[in-house]
Amino acid sequence: MSSVAPVDLPVDKDQDAYQEAIAGTKGGRAKKRLTSRTATVAALIIAVLWTIPTFGLLISSFRPAELIQTTGWWTIFQNPGFTLDNYRDVLLSPSQSSPQLGAYFVNSLAIAIPATIFPLVFASMAAYAFAWIRFRGSGWLFVFIFALQIVPIQMALVPLLQTFSTWLRPGQEWLHDIIPIIPVQNYLPLWIAHTIFALPLTIFLLHNFISEIPGEVIEAARVDGASHTQIFLRIILPLATPAIASVAIFQFLWVWNDLLVALIFSGGTQDVAPLTQRLAEMVGSRGQDWQRLTAGAFVSLVVPLIVFFSLQRYFVRGLLAGSTKG
Repeated sequence: MSSVAPVDLPVDKDQDAYQEAIAGTKGGRAKKRLTSRTATVAALIIAVLWTIPTFGLLISSFRPAELIQTTGWWTIFQNPGFTLDNYRDVLLSPSQSSPQLGAYFVNSLAIAIPATIFPLVFASMAAYAFAWIRFRGSGWLFVFIFALQIVPIQMALVPLLQTFSTWLRPGQEWLHDIIPIIPVQNYLPLWIAHTIFALPLTIFLLHNFISEIPGEVIEAARVDGASHTQIFLRIILPLATPAIASVAIFQFLWVWNDLLVALIFSGGTQDVAPLTQRLAEMVGSRGQDWQRLTAGAFVSLVVPLIVFFSLQRYFVRGLLAGSTKG
């Protein structure tokens, strides 16, 4: 049996041939299609269509209530009018009918940050174990975890509520003694619920990335005497940073924009209620005060935008990871 050795094309001498060889691979063809002029124009059109509602929300948040209720935001030049009363009412109003969003903003941060870190920590360790540690039943267990994605969240709400009412019932102060800075006992049901719901998809996504790391790197570390903990901390985590950051963006945005889990497990109290719950209440009993909702909704967009743009380079690298492989 004969084999043909791969030909190393010198990039310096034959750049055209090198580009043709890259473009001939499956990843090269996909990259060429994604960077073509047609794909660029389509991406720009989608971006414009996606941004128009947000732009309309921004304009409406600065318009008086009477103009919002009688005219559309696209008539801003025919019916001009700008005011800061909506933001002043949302952020600075001391009344009970329109309380300040500061406390709810802090609650959303206290919920979203741990609910993003916890599943990433557990999922990254589980993904490494499924990818590089061989144990009995690992394949069936991974399939079972993957299949959990099709289970509706609503099916787990009642069992989780029963569990939390038993183990985290009011009057137990042992959790507060562990971390007395924040009311851990109030936030813990939300953290656990978001972590449980995020683990199946997070493990699946991180496993796909970690399993693509060259096995020679792992074997070289094992030959040098590195343990699984050292391999995970010094090799896997640095190489998987783009994928972890990409998953972190999705998880943070999902938790930040969540309303169902917040309504079920926050107990409806202001001490734990996130920003989305307050925005749902801000519209009024008959929908007559939704001019405040525009300002409040745009305030809630600030943190997700900061998170996305701060991790954008990792997000792009995570999406394109493995696209240049044949």
